[in-house]
Amino acid sequence: MDDVLRIDTVSQHDAFYHKENLHPLVSIMDFDGRTPEIYSKKMNFGFYAVYLKDINCGDIKYGKNTYDYQDKTLVFVAPGQIINVDINKDYKPQGYALLFHPDLIRGTSLGKHMDDYTFFSYQSNEALHLSEKERRIVLDCFEKIKYELEQNTDKHSRMLIAANIELFLSYCIRFYDRQFITRNDANKGVLEQFETLLNDYYQSDKPQTIGLPSVTYCAEQLNLSTNYFGDLIKKETGKTALEYIQLKIMDMAKQKILDSSKTVSEIAYELGFKYPQHFTRSFKKIIGTTPQDYRYLN
Repeated sequence: MDDVLRIDTVSQHDAFYHKENLHPLVSIMDFDGRTPEIYSKKMNFGFYAVYLKDINCGDIKYGKNTYDYQDKTLVFVAPGQIINVDINKDYKPQGYALLFHPDLIRGTSLGKHMDDYTFFSYQSNEALHLSEKERRIVLDCFEKIKYELEQNTDKHSRMLIAANIELFLSYCIRFYDRQFITRNDANKGVLEQFETLLNDYYQSDKPQTIGLPSVTYCAEQLNLSTNYFGDLIKKETGKTALEYIQLKIMDMAKQKILDSSKTVSEIAYELGFKYPQHFTRSFKKIIGTTPQDYRYLN
């Protein structure tokens, strides 16, 4: 098993690239071609990292998948993720990085809403591709953070740094919304694959052997991260991926209920419910009536 290089602090990451560290909990890095200490290594960070790639230089992987990045691309890494950086000895990194430790944002507005930035859990083929105008906005946010780092620390420093990181991440939400729209054809392809996946699932014995299809299972089958998959389905359909699955199951349930030769319990087990009562509650919540009443009324 390959060793994993743990980099727990922002200071350690700066030293890794021979950079002066201005703050133990946050850093803005300009790589400017400086070669890191190690050329090919699995890495585990104890902080959030956002890389702005200015050239296509090596492969950054999360798990077994390669990030979909190219010129002017943002890659997001959350604490605890294992990334694999495959680079050669001629590698001269170009671009920028924002690094910030969870302790920096603890108790701030950003810290309270960090879970909203689901793209920190995106995986392969899910990086954020920037237009030139968007790249300039990103660099402007980085410059504001860097400005604060270069000042003498006072009682406003932490709040202003955290606020500017929050501003940057809010822009990233907008840019991802734009990317979901501009990649509309690809997204519709995923939606079609999702529909096919659910149909195939219920034409197999998986409901009886696995149970109800989960969002994570569907995302994995489509080679997407759970968060990216969920965000994509929400943008395309207006429903969460779980709601989409539940509605699909209930549509099939309505068809099965019309077959009076099957009991409600038998239908529940066929659909993958562990307990018939759970099926009845779910059906009433979504359809507005019990399975028995639906059968009677139709």
